[in-house]
Amino acid sequence: MEPRRKNIGHSVTTSSLADLLERILDKGIVIVGDIKVRLVDVELLTIQVRLLIASVDKAQEMGMDWWLKNPDYTSKAITPQDQVLEFDKLKNRIAELEQKVVAAEAR
Repeated sequence: MEPRRKNIGHSVTTSSLADLLERILDKGIVIVGDIKVRLVDVELLTIQVRLLIASVDKAQEMGMDWWLKNPDYTSKAITPQDQVLEFDKLKNRIAELEQKVVAAEAR
């Protein structure tokens, strides 16, 4: 008698590479790896690799939007110099408002 074969069911079946890619981009996938180079118990080099593959929408949903703020990727990004100028403007505006409040209280 021949042994009975069982069919193995998969939780995720795809009909094409495009379906698989769509599923990965929709859910996201994380690949993590560490490489350590040691010589006589002295760690010479450590490389940590963290790779996230996801759609832009999914990445933004997870709070990652570095490409929107990095001047290397967009002309709309705020540069560090712009941040300093903006901070100085805000400090000056706060000082003006505080002076107005003090003047109004003195009346």
